[in-house]
Amino acid sequence: MLRNSTAAGLAAVIVAGSVPAMIVPAYAEAVRVEAPQVPSFADVVSAVSPAVVSVRVQSNVQTAQDESNFQFGFGGRGFEDLPDDHPLKRFFKEFGMPGPDGHPGQKPNRPRGEGRLRPTSQGSGFFISEDGYIVTNNHVVEDGAAYTVVMNDGTELDAKLVGTDARTDLAVLKVENPKQKFTYVQFAADENMRVGDWVVAVGNPFGLGGTVTAGIISARGRDIGSGPYDDYIQIDAAVNRGNSGGPDFNLSGEVVGINTAIFSPSGGNVGIAFAIPASVAKGVVDELIKSGTVERGWLGVQIQPVTKDIADSLGLSEASGALVVAPQAGSPGEKAGIKQGDVVTAVNGETVKDPRDLAKRIAAFAPGTTVDVSIWREGKSMSLKVELGELPKDQQASSGDATPDKTTPSTEQALANMGISVAPAEDGKGLTIVDVDPDSDAADKGLQAGEKIVSVNNQAVSTADEVMKVIDQAKKDGRTKALFQVESQNGSRFVALPIDQG
Repeated sequence: MLRNSTAAGLAAVIVAGSVPAMIVPAYAEAVRVEAPQVPSFADVVSAVSPAVVSVRVQSNVQTAQDESNFQFGFGGRGFEDLPDDHPLKRFFKEFGMPGPDGHPGQKPNRPRGEGRLRPTSQGSGFFISEDGYIVTNNHVVEDGAAYTVVMNDGTELDAKLVGTDARTDLAVLKVENPKQKFTYVQFAADENMRVGDWVVAVGNPFGLGGTVTAGIISARGRDIGSGPYDDYIQIDAAVNRGNSGGPDFNLSGEVVGINTAIFSPSGGNVGIAFAIPASVAKGVVDELIKSGTVERGWLGVQIQPVTKDIADSLGLSEASGALVVAPQAGSPGEKAGIKQGDVVTAVNGETVKDPRDLAKRIAAFAPGTTVDVSIWREGKSMSLKVELGELPKDQQASSGDATPDKTTPSTEQALANMGISVAPAEDGKGLTIVDVDPDSDAADKGLQAGEKIVSVNNQAVSTADEVMKVIDQAKKDGRTKALFQVESQNGSRFVALPIDQG
């Protein structure tokens, strides 16, 4: 009976929906992890956004009546292949671009060949003063005739071009509005930037206007082959077309770099973007505002890096400095006595690391400045005083002699131990390379048949015997490599080849 009464009691509790006091239900709880606090960029963005603008550029272009050769690709398809109702065909017909017969669409009442302002490019920029000076890229405003800046609130303002500097890809615009004081930003101190620091990029990608992305500084001192003053910051913040000229900020709202290029096989962001560092931009911008141009010191020598092989061939203890391939005729360097084969090791006592470092150091001086240039020549160091000139605006690279005819009769004298066969050059100056062993060090260094050897260890040569004489002397001096100066249609360069010690 006790057992039955107990069961009945439990049944009554369950039916009544009650839960005995001793039974505690278990409910699942949402997962919550206490993570380190990640800084928000919102405060930086709200502070700097009013200073960032979109830049629209218009240029004088001819009308479609003079564009009958205009070509446009659609994956290999021409206009005649597009359906008549295709929106692109309707667009080009309306605006005077090629029609279905391959000829320009006709625009009524417009004289043939008349030019007019049309949008040609767009990018980004930012105010650096309350009175309206704006920094952007040279390639954004290049060939422009009219400029419009669009502020983050949509206000459009006309701007004029103050100055450009193609070598650093910088330009300055000016908005004239005495009644308005603009929100502006300042350049950061480069020495405080570190790889791994946060950066916030603000700009106008694809014409979308005020877009913000964030990332870190991935590297510093990047050389992307755009010019002698390459010293870019690499960042991984998303940067796309239209971001050109836009600023990259640190968390204090200071400009650490100006976006100028991206690495992208597809044309879109892949996480590798390059920015002009603040230290470079500040000096250039100041000069552009002051005079509209940038004046740089000029040494006037063609230079190349000093590799380990070249250092060994010249008796240098380390591979640093800039090797003089040739001083330009009448240049400050030539007048001061700098010679072919010299290695520039320092300027005013400050060590030169490589050709790019030398170019930057010389460019930092004003024309007319006298500097002490330390060089390494014939196994010893010496110093020359050079009064720098002004860098020519359209300086052209010097070219070497034309490639000799490979069928020129050869003396059949060979430098087999170096993998090259040579013959006297037709002009009597130097030796023409007539054959290169594909398995030799010479081939590995890029020597090719048709190029000309003009000197070895900075001594002019015109016969194979003269080459061997210089090499024998190098052996006696304990050197393991010889420095060959080679000329081609692309110019002159130095190549260090190992010496057979046998």
